[in-house]
Amino acid sequence: MRELAELLNQLYFTYSHLEKIALLKSYFARIPDPERGLSIAVIAGVLNFKYFKRTLIQELVEEFIDPILFRLSWDYVGDFSETVALLWPNQMPHFEQLPSIEEIVTTFSSSDKSAIKNYLLHLLNTASQNERWAIIKLGTGELRIGVSQRFLKQALAEYGGKEISEIEEVWHAVKPPYELLFAWLENTAPKPDLVNSVNFHPVMLSHPLDDKSLLKIHPDDFFAEWKYDGIRVQAVSTHAGRALFSRTGDDISKAFPDVILNMTFDAILDGELVVYHNDNLANFNDLQQRLNRKTPNKNLVITYPGHIIIYDALMLDQIDLRHEPLIKRRAILQTWFDVKKLKGFSLSPLVSFTDEASLKKLREDIMNSPHPSIEGLMLKRKTSPYLAGRPTGHWYKWKRDPFLVDAVLMYAQRGSGRRSSYYSDFTFGLWFEKQLLPIGKAYFGFTDEELYQLDKWVRTHTVKKFGPVREVAKELVLEIAFDAVQKSTRHKSGYALRFPRIHRIRWDKPALEADQMDVLAQLLNSLS
Repeated sequence: MRELAELLNQLYFTYSHLEKIALLKSYFARIPDPERGLSIAVIAGVLNFKYFKRTLIQELVEEFIDPILFRLSWDYVGDFSETVALLWPNQMPHFEQLPSIEEIVTTFSSSDKSAIKNYLLHLLNTASQNERWAIIKLGTGELRIGVSQRFLKQALAEYGGKEISEIEEVWHAVKPPYELLFAWLENTAPKPDLVNSVNFHPVMLSHPLDDKSLLKIHPDDFFAEWKYDGIRVQAVSTHAGRALFSRTGDDISKAFPDVILNMTFDAILDGELVVYHNDNLANFNDLQQRLNRKTPNKNLVITYPGHIIIYDALMLDQIDLRHEPLIKRRAILQTWFDVKKLKGFSLSPLVSFTDEASLKKLREDIMNSPHPSIEGLMLKRKTSPYLAGRPTGHWYKWKRDPFLVDAVLMYAQRGSGRRSSYYSDFTFGLWFEKQLLPIGKAYFGFTDEELYQLDKWVRTHTVKKFGPVREVAKELVLEIAFDAVQKSTRHKSGYALRFPRIHRIRWDKPALEADQMDVLAQLLNSLS
């Protein structure tokens, strides 16, 4: 465990991607099985403990740390795990050797809650500050060390001299502690068996369309489709079983049992997961009711039924189509779909265009009369095979311009991880009857220099404090970009923004000249 804690600490304070890769490769090379494989599971976030969670840690905090001291310290530090690690009243005269990761994971996985609490208390009392931080992160599941699951796969690929697409293909066929994976990477065993497991296949991604690329788009060479505002998914249904994967390979099957039930085919399909109401495409807000719910109740499934708009087929009836050109894949898919007549699935229609002018007109129509669930156009070269990753010159996305409002900064909160020293989470609002009502929160869209400026402004314009949150003087205007607006009962304003981000800081604009709430009402009417 000590080696893992040191690795996590190094990754946290390392900014270079190349250096992070080097740290991971070195760790893989010198740490034996099963420790290195369990370390991967920790970093990838695939471990889940029934009783060892944040609430259990909070129970110990309440027992052993003064609540006022902890609250003030948490406000200053900004990270829960780091605050506990720093404040823990360690009474041991020296640090003891921690158990192995295998023992810790096994104990947290198999013991009852009371035993786990006592075991955690023992670990916190015998660990160093860095080790305590790592142990607590096991329970909170929020590492925030700048290593995504895909980045971890890239490190594994480089360690074993493989392509990242190969790692992604076998990822769901191997389980912690990943001994079969490492044996293959180190050429001491064959590639893990994919035949008898339900596997994710890396998806093909697109590039944003720029003016130079637009000149290359011709109807003889490209298909056009709508770009729907759902989430990209891969539906896998083979003799080995059924699964629904996100674009990054996360298994979201349990959240959409209705979709899984409708996958009565032998195929691997690429599509967009949306919600349909009475054969009408709903907005993203309805889909959001289903996302991140591990076990949705029956009423939720009935009210917000999942539906997949099929874009492409990787495999149909055990025939691999990925090497075929898109125009052929599309024809085969159309014939297959016409025969199957699948419930809960539809085929993405092709959009007709004749030249650059007609293509621009399609996009202008989306801008002028926006559909709540269409965010642009997809342009796909007819000769393109289905390639993993983001190959150049094959697929393009042409999204509509974001909507913009001028809002007033109302509250700020410290960020997490590397941003824990700065106020980087900003709540903003619009005017309604001479008062400001919050409409959303944004924590990106600005440069590092702008973050420093905003942080300084917040500190010098604070009027009240609520724990980690500061209320500020209603003087600074932020230009907020967003993709859509929905009605919301959770917000006092009655509205929620889709994907809000700070587009510009309007240092020059008086707060009283910021937008009124009517702007969102008018936009919502145009979207309905």
